[in-house]
Amino acid sequence: MGAEDAFGAGEVNVFLCDARGDAIREQYHLRALLNRRVDGIIVVGSQTDPRPSLGHDLPVPVVYAYAPSDDPTDLSLTPDNEAGGRAAIEHLISVGRSRIAHITGDPSYAAARDRVAGSLAAIAAAGLEPVGEVMFSNWSERWGRDATAALLARHPEVDGIVCGSDQIARGALDTLRDLGRSVPEDVAIVGFDNWEILAANARPELTSIDANLQELGRAAALRVFDAIAGREVDEGTTRLPVKLVIRGSTIARR
Repeated sequence: MGAEDAFGAGEVNVFLCDARGDAIREQYHLRALLNRRVDGIIVVGSQTDPRPSLGHDLPVPVVYAYAPSDDPTDLSLTPDNEAGGRAAIEHLISVGRSRIAHITGDPSYAAARDRVAGSLAAIAAAGLEPVGEVMFSNWSERWGRDATAALLARHPEVDGIVCGSDQIARGALDTLRDLGRSVPEDVAIVGFDNWEILAANARPELTSIDANLQELGRAAALRVFDAIAGREVDEGTTRLPVKLVIRGSTIARR
């Protein structure tokens, strides 16, 4: 949506192709787009792990969005997940939490590792210690429920939890409610992704880190415009700001 908004302002037609994570399908779409004589290409990935570069033999500029290219000379834009992890912890500390744990998804995902790195750095910067080890598994509500039950059994003193996704956070909310822990009075929860259908319909509504994907898409489109116009564009990976969206899982209504 962000890219289409930016392109629309320049009266540019947009072609959308879905490779479904298939390299052969991706090459087919790439040839089809070049045959249509497109002016530029934005390559969007499904996760923030580096993806193979399309190379430098293409006749049009290429910008990689969300999933950066594995070639450091390509132009890539991705959310700053480390900053998101820091923001989640800093917010919890600002609302009086000091015994904070982190539950997240698959450790093979760069997003999981980066969010954990940011949160641990913020905990250390505040002179605190994390509650228990970071808990890794999968990106599901079931894992959020199970992990939170195990966490509270080992560390009943926990008063804040950072969850690596909104799905995990929804599971954490379920377990806390089942165990009679009030959110946010007893335990405050922060999720990631700001997936509106989950965050806004949680009980209470879920504070979450928003990757600001619409702005990322807009920025990618503007980089394509710059390259088409012959203006110099940066190489390498640029990490764009994320934002904290505060809801009832960290701030009680007065």
